[in-house]
Amino acid sequence: MSKLGKLNLFDLTMIVIGLVIGLGIFRTSRDAANAALNPSIFFAAWIVGGIVAVFGALTYAEIGSRYPVTGGYYKVFAYAYHPSIAFAINCVILISNAASLAGVALIGSEYISQVIFSVDPSPFIKSLIAMSAILAFYGINMMGLKISSRVLNILMMIKIGMLVIIIAAIFVPGLHHHEVHAYHAVQNSFWATVLSFGVALKATSFTYGGYQQTINFGDEILNPRRNIPRGVIIGIIVIIVLYLSVSYSYYSVIGFENLKDAKGIAAIVAQKMFGEPGQYASSILLFIAVLAYVDVILLSNPRVMYAMSEDGILPRSFKKKDEKKDVLTVSLTVFASVCIVVLFFADTFDKILSFTIFLDSIGMATSAATIFVLRPRTKHLDAAGTYSMKFYPAMPLIFVLTYIFVGTMIAITFPQYALVGTIVFLAFLALYFLIKRTRKPAQ
Repeated sequence: MSKLGKLNLFDLTMIVIGLVIGLGIFRTSRDAANAALNPSIFFAAWIVGGIVAVFGALTYAEIGSRYPVTGGYYKVFAYAYHPSIAFAINCVILISNAASLAGVALIGSEYISQVIFSVDPSPFIKSLIAMSAILAFYGINMMGLKISSRVLNILMMIKIGMLVIIIAAIFVPGLHHHEVHAYHAVQNSFWATVLSFGVALKATSFTYGGYQQTINFGDEILNPRRNIPRGVIIGIIVIIVLYLSVSYSYYSVIGFENLKDAKGIAAIVAQKMFGEPGQYASSILLFIAVLAYVDVILLSNPRVMYAMSEDGILPRSFKKKDEKKDVLTVSLTVFASVCIVVLFFADTFDKILSFTIFLDSIGMATSAATIFVLRPRTKHLDAAGTYSMKFYPAMPLIFVLTYIFVGTMIAITFPQYALVGTIVFLAFLALYFLIKRTRKPAQ
């Protein structure tokens, strides 16, 4: 690929922010508050989630710098562990990402429906709106990597603008809920506090997740060994500041107890600031936020399918690429189709959240742990300007242990999702060896 077609530092930073800021921050503050026994646990979950995200960002920055290849999220598993682990984990992650995209698109359609229709439309109509968003950005991604990244940049600036408006409510004391100044904490047992924190951290981890997919772009980034760590770190710092500020705004304006059951929390803040017009405007902007998330997920995941095809696990057709536009036509089409199929089976956001974050916990812990294999194997790159994080191995170890903790909390509170996730992983692991065995005679 020519330098003109590659992603620069600003493009990559916007991709990082786009991968992380989906619709989560407009919903999961409610879920974190509902899980937290008190405001201290609520904010601790956001702060710890942010610190862990920094550790993760630095870990993935070094992974991407040491192994900058397209489809890196698959390639790094195959290189560090075994292709069978890479296949099984990445199939699970692809399903998880498709479910997340479908669920977020569906929630976005509920917001925009408030503007389009005078009465609440049927679930089928909402599904059609969500499907339209997926198809629209499938078309944009088919136009080429550079065009889709430019569209993403515009949508991300609009999304960040909405977050800034919500944050502005912090500086209007007249909007603040009386509970902010009158909340009294209740003593709870140690185990109850740990469990509450773990479930709240589940929600914040989901909201902070996504930046790890930047390693899928690899050599499509201009000067990857320099720009991957810089883009990931800058992006995650911006996200932490935005998330903490937005969460404090929700807490200040809505109140901690009310936040637990509030629906459309961003719209509530906008309505208090600007009245009914603010509520409608926020609904439109939230739908735009969904479009940015749809765009970036469609941009990233087909590259994993491409990498799996290169290793002969998926059919060769998944490697088909429009060289002029730099578009993985078959992989993009298949992934978009999976998202639409999942859309019809999407359940409530709460269930999707628990299922996807358990799968992500497996993927995050195992992928970050590859740094312990990559460092010794790529020592020869240290003199070539490869990014190396400080405080190694403490930071990646804390990151890995945190996601093991989150996965354990989900297994305790929602054992059915942990069981299904484990079965799905084992099924894909078995499928890998079945594919290999059936293809052997043809070699």
